[in-house]
Amino acid sequence: MSEAPRRGWTAWTEEIPARTMLDMPPDLSKKVVNFLSALALEVGGAIDRDRQPPGDPMEPMGPMDDLCGRYSLQIPGEPVVFEYLVLRRRREICIPVLVWFR
Repeated sequence: MSEAPRRGWTAWTEEIPARTMLDMPPDLSKKVVNFLSALALEVGGAIDRDRQPPGDPMEPMGPMDDLCGRYSLQIPGEPVVFEYLVLRRRREICIPVLVWFR
């Protein structure tokens, strides 16, 4: 019997970052959503290969089978900075903080 296929990595935002994105102009909000979706795949690829994900580490890396760390990143060319957590077991990144500089 073969192992079930691994699902891809996803991005999940907490309530306040989600509200911030809803307040953005539609074109910026779409760019942010697309960036976070692509980032989840890039982070997942890095973690699956035991490499450091993109962004500036904010906390020391923990065991690779648990919370893998917290990172900060700015969306290139956009007035948006955010933090994300890497949750390896759930195969997702969580965005607890997102700041839009109007």
